[in-house]
Amino acid sequence: MRGALDSIAMDEAMSPLTLELLTWISVRPRTYAEAMEAWRSNCPRQSVWDDARIEGLVTANGSGVALTALGRAVLEGETAPQAASPSESA
Repeated sequence: MRGALDSIAMDEAMSPLTLELLTWISVRPRTYAEAMEAWRSNCPRQSVWDDARIEGLVTANGSGVALTALGRAVLEGETAPQAASPSESA
C-alpha cells in the first residue's frame, strides 16, 4: 500500500493489545462510552486507545467509535503503521 516499510510483519510492528482493540471494534458497533470503559487507561505504559487514535487506526465519531481505513487495513494484515525514522525524531 505505502511502500516497503509497510510490509513489515504484523507481529513486529503492531502490539497484540492494539490488534485486540482493532478486533474488538470491528466485531460490532461500539459506543464511545463502551470503548472508554474497556480501553481507557491512566497508566502511561498501557495507552492502547490513545496510541491507536494517534496512529490514525481508530476514530471517535459522535457517540460511536470505528476503525479508519488504515485501521481496517492493519487488521486485515495489508499494512503496518510506519514508525518514525531516527532522522525524523531528532
